Amino acid sequence: MSKKSVREIALKLLNQVGESGGFSHILINQAISNNDLSNQDKGLLTEIVYGTLQRKLTLEYYLNPFVKKRTKPWVKWLLYMSIYQMVYLERVPDHAVINESVTIAKKRGGKGTSGFVNGVLRNVQRQGVPKTDEVKDPIEKIAVETSHPYWLVKRWVNMYGESITRDMCESNLDSKKISIRVQPLKNSVEKVEKILEEEGIETNRSELSQQGLNILSGNPLHSQLFPNEITIQDETSMLVSEMVDAQPGMMVLDACSAPGGKTTHLAEKMRNDGVIFAYDLHDKKVKLVKEKAEQLDLTIINSSSQDSRHLHEVHEEGMFDRILLDAPCSGLGVLRSKPDIKYHKSENDIYDLAKIQRELLESVFPLLKSNGTLVYSTCTVDRHENEEQIKSFLDEHPELKVDSTFFEQLPESCQSLDGISDYGIQIFPQDFNADGFFLTRLVKV
Repeated sequence: MSKKSVREIALKLLNQVGESGGFSHILINQAISNNDLSNQDKGLLTEIVYGTLQRKLTLEYYLNPFVKKRTKPWVKWLLYMSIYQMVYLERVPDHAVINESVTIAKKRGGKGTSGFVNGVLRNVQRQGVPKTDEVKDPIEKIAVETSHPYWLVKRWVNMYGESITRDMCESNLDSKKISIRVQPLKNSVEKVEKILEEEGIETNRSELSQQGLNILSGNPLHSQLFPNEITIQDETSMLVSEMVDAQPGMMVLDACSAPGGKTTHLAEKMRNDGVIFAYDLHDKKVKLVKEKAEQLDLTIINSSSQDSRHLHEVHEEGMFDRILLDAPCSGLGVLRSKPDIKYHKSENDIYDLAKIQRELLESVFPLLKSNGTLVYSTCTVDRHENEEQIKSFLDEHPELKVDSTFFEQLPESCQSLDGISDYGIQIFPQDFNADGFFLTRLVKV
């Protein structure tokens, strides 16, 4: 069997994600494991797949004038990825892209398909892609130029205005920076900085966590410190555990804990002293939490599978000093690393998830001690799942209120952000070139 080229592998993945709903990040990792690729080819594969998915709606707009008939899904994805390379990858010559695309088309679809692909791409090369000046509707213009569904752009414009929405959509096209969290019971941040520097990995300090470092160059996965002394974690995700303010000796609940980044961060903040009950719905995901805790030598985490909507059947009321509910959500804050989400989600999904979030809130808050605090967080940017969810919940539960000290304890870099409201803080992806997150802290009075 002949070895598949990078572009053949890319086409297979794009067709899987686009037509069967596969997850791009999982499929890319599997493809890299299953194929003997050089580092350069791994980079090109990732670039083509993520880039084509990120820009899918823009590529569709570019392709429309050149294709007048229905095409098979794989042919459409082949044309998308080819135009992506021709428009966005300067280091790849157009003729090389066209030649290989025609070869793939002939191999998969025969001479007729290869002739069609060749004709379309030669026309694109000659005429250039259409400009977006003709799009007059400002919402549609943002949608086309940044490849976000029209309904989603319209929803965000209604919530946040055109300027913040455009900034967010453009930011979602940028590659996300990598951040790491230092295990402080094993090493100091200063010492880790030096070791990484010696390994050729350049860093700077996170503005959101004292344990956090942002990677400026180099790959921390290749460091001697990974995975036992450093954890790959987005810095906005780190902020969540920082704001839980868990102290040594406390009894803590992490209601939706997988894959374990925040759970292990809580254990580190507690200096591995106290008890954390960490739950998730699926055994497979609970296993990830356990593995992470073992890697970091954290022994206070009790992890098991459980539907956290029924935790009142497992724990007594008033048992926990701190509760973290990092709720399942639409994930619209993490579109940089999971671009396929924006094409597969609908408004109905948002409302269905909001119901689950409410059920989780109703289930876990009675487990909080008097004067205990509950941090609610999501990795989305939708008000219905965030501020509106918290407002509605508090209206029904006067025994809870937003903890005023939460806002005082936020890092200085968060104090003047657009997303601060009476109900918490919405961090947008453009704020720190990181994941979008909402978080708030409630206190039981």
